[in-house]
Amino acid sequence: MNWEGELLDLYEKNSFRAGVTEYREYRDKDGIRQIPYVLLPVFHATVTAQIEVILDGQGNFLDASRVDNEDKMTVIPVTEKSGSRTAGKAPHPLCDNIQYLAGDYEIYGPEQGKEDGKCFEMYMEALKQWSLWEHTHPKVCAVYEYLKKGRLISDLVHQKVLVLDEDGKLDKAVKLQNVSQEKALVRFVVRQKMAEGPEEEKCWLDSSLQNCFIRYYRFLQGRRELDYLTGKMESSSYLHSKKIRNEGDGAKLISSNDEANFTYRGRFATKEEAFCIGNETSQKIHNALKWIIRRQGHSFETLMMVTWESDMQRMPDWEADTETISSGTETNEDPFADDMAGYGEEISQSIIPDGNPWTAEQFCQALKGYRKHVDNTSRMVLLAFDAATTGRLALAEYKTLDTGRYLANIEKWHLNCGWMQEKFKNGGRKRYYGVPGVRDIANLLFGSDSKGVFGIPDKNGKRTYAEISRRLLPCIWDGRELPWDLVMRAVERASSPQIYKERYNWEKVLALACSFVKKHRYDKDKEEWDVALDKNCGDRNYLYGRLLAVADRIEYRTFDAEGDSGRVTNAKRYMTTFSQRPFETWKIIEENFQPYLNKLKVTERRYYENLLNEICDLFEVKAFADNGKLDGLYLLGFHSESLELKKYKSEEN
Repeated sequence: MNWEGELLDLYEKNSFRAGVTEYREYRDKDGIRQIPYVLLPVFHATVTAQIEVILDGQGNFLDASRVDNEDKMTVIPVTEKSGSRTAGKAPHPLCDNIQYLAGDYEIYGPEQGKEDGKCFEMYMEALKQWSLWEHTHPKVCAVYEYLKKGRLISDLVHQKVLVLDEDGKLDKAVKLQNVSQEKALVRFVVRQKMAEGPEEEKCWLDSSLQNCFIRYYRFLQGRRELDYLTGKMESSSYLHSKKIRNEGDGAKLISSNDEANFTYRGRFATKEEAFCIGNETSQKIHNALKWIIRRQGHSFETLMMVTWESDMQRMPDWEADTETISSGTETNEDPFADDMAGYGEEISQSIIPDGNPWTAEQFCQALKGYRKHVDNTSRMVLLAFDAATTGRLALAEYKTLDTGRYLANIEKWHLNCGWMQEKFKNGGRKRYYGVPGVRDIANLLFGSDSKGVFGIPDKNGKRTYAEISRRLLPCIWDGRELPWDLVMRAVERASSPQIYKERYNWEKVLALACSFVKKHRYDKDKEEWDVALDKNCGDRNYLYGRLLAVADRIEYRTFDAEGDSGRVTNAKRYMTTFSQRPFETWKIIEENFQPYLNKLKVTERRYYENLLNEICDLFEVKAFADNGKLDGLYLLGFHSESLELKKYKSEEN
């Protein structure tokens, strides 16, 4: 099945949701925001309304008010031309801007807008035809009876919804939701004598009115042609929908207005021979895409990515971190939410991992729960769209994968990269075994400390997130190897702790580097490494990392809890040089930590001295004297030894 077929299938399976407003939660630094979205019925679109007019069943004016910003999204019927209009004049069938609805617009509108009286004439002629249709809706007749009186603006001015200037014209300085008054969109509430609830009174929520227009528009459609996507005979469309990625998006995914250049000439005589999509098919494809993007899409500047399961079963997000999947929670965090920083180093024994961390087991159990709801025909779909210009949208990525295989690859990614990670959750610091989310990975690889926040500046953030997502997508979805440059980037940043203002930020980068090195060595040589310290490993890189961790710990143990909270140990200060020339640099580090070693209690001093001797005994003489550059494995030795030493301190307490 192609991507168009996937979207058609998505629409048909969820057609019962059409017209129902749902909400998606976004969490940012200001709290949780509710963002509305809706699966549009065919021949309908969403707009932002600024004015609400209340009528009775006979078309008499009752009241009017400005629309609250939280309730501005409105579903309205549209025609093929009005749904894709830009600069041209094409009225919507029912709700529209004031210049289309107001018969008195020439009186109150701006001087340059007097020619827009044609807009009102075009609108009223179309609305009249709908109201005279034998199967029309009573609300259509009510709206028509009111608007033909030609006093919309005067009524709105009387209700103080619109404001006039000294010349008796609409005041250009007054804005309604950042929209000038003459361009404000009006929606209608019709209160009929029959017992109706508040939702049925609102035209944009009335399913009977929506279905009435769908039948009416099908009645108006003329000659039918072969739809190249479905193979059915439908009324064709060459004006396709916009507002795909968001409500302000003007880029179109399908466009066929090029008759002057060599788009089809030389191959076909007319554009109809080269390209023909049914109007209703186009509506379903675009409406399904808009709905799924607003429901669960992720935006990276101009790039939009969205995934779903063919039966709409809830699946783990491929971008999420291990803890989020393990806990079964879904978060849509703002990509520029502030990271917390400034936490100390000590941790309790209860969150120190052993060789079989509980979070890994919880993660596997969570995936088993997902697998219970998957049938043999289930599949995962991924679509990514990007725009090089403001008018054209391109399909950047299309993937389908059996859901069982998708879950297996998700499990493989999180376990092969599994290492002790940290994140902030519910206002606290949480440790888990696994791998960070894709956004966090981008922050850790390319972010920096700025005013207490660790991340990528807004100017370049979304572009970087998009690039990292594209590069990690094959690794997570298809189980491919990590790009070597990303592994080296993580190792280099972890080897420079002095560039971070907060120790916590560097520790997160170090954990990511360990995850990437672990996966790289598994992909390359099928080596398996764990967080638990391997006291028998004789690899030169691993042993030098252990030595550095002991030297760091010796100095840290002499720090004052308050006065030395911002100090960096000599081991960390020399870490970059140590990774390049370990034998030469170790001599300097060892000489520097001797005074700190002598400050310790005798028992603790002997413990560290014996530990250093044990590590040195595991070296081969030639390997120890080798001054060549260390590979990323030394970070695993450093991190595992550091965790072991913290565990020793907790046990001592």
